[in-house]
Amino acid sequence: MEPLNFNNTHIENQLVNIPLPNGISLHIKREDKNHHFVSGNKLRKLKYNILQAQKEGKTQLLTFGGAYSNHIAATAAAGQLMGLKTIGIIRGEELLSKIDENPTLSFAQKCGMDFQFISRENYRLKHTDEFLHQLKKDYGSDTYIVPEGGTNEFAVKGCEEILTEQDSKFDVICSAVGTGGTISGLINSSFAHQIVLGFPALKGEFLSDVIKQYTSKTNWRLIHDYNFGGYAKVSDELISFLNKFNKKTGISLDPIYTGKMIFAIFALSNKNFFKPNTKILAIHTGGLQGIQGINQKRAKKNQETLNYD
Repeated sequence: MEPLNFNNTHIENQLVNIPLPNGISLHIKREDKNHHFVSGNKLRKLKYNILQAQKEGKTQLLTFGGAYSNHIAATAAAGQLMGLKTIGIIRGEELLSKIDENPTLSFAQKCGMDFQFISRENYRLKHTDEFLHQLKKDYGSDTYIVPEGGTNEFAVKGCEEILTEQDSKFDVICSAVGTGGTISGLINSSFAHQIVLGFPALKGEFLSDVIKQYTSKTNWRLIHDYNFGGYAKVSDELISFLNKFNKKTGISLDPIYTGKMIFAIFALSNKNFFKPNTKILAIHTGGLQGIQGINQKRAKKNQETLNYD
């Protein structure tokens, strides 16, 4: 497996330019290329969490996620590469018997991750002091707990490194939003003339409050109209768009996060949302490992799947 080098935080700092109507230019920053397994924003989020765990002398990482979680897969791979044991608290007790048929969980298990499957009801308690205290009691003092999605102050610090001085030429920075860590880092490192647009992959207005915990800047906005019904939900229209986009550009997009964001940018540009000649920088945050799971579910229903070369 490819080594994980936290000293080189700008691996494959690629930009892809795609022209849009009214002189608008869309550039995609290929953060998905920074590592094959600990991909995109997951490398950024885990970087300082792992360094902190090592500083504290911890020997294992414990974190949370669902059936096709990018964060679970990335944490398992990162732990294996950095010599740390990993534990995944997984939402859904029924998944215990489905590890072999689930590409995300089977990959994480091959990387050495141990699982604890819990009910969805108990999973909702994962942020409570009582729940976290019990985990520390069960797994020992040498355990470092990383929140679901990896979002905390260390994750935000890592995501602040996505933008560089070269990115000051852009007017708008776009990012998909899951738990709020990535966009918070982007807002913190954005330049004074820039606006940061976030495209939540799930329903709910709570994300604004989360982001405000990590930044005092106000040059940002969340656009909630392109979640396609909620987290991990997709449509035939979205899948068709992503297949056509891949055929035209050669860029693979995941359908949960970045794919929805790019769909939204195209839709908004056609609605004259952006000023003419706007320079947009969209962050490709990775997440491609989840494609196999989405394709499995759609194939069972004889629906179009993502057909990337």
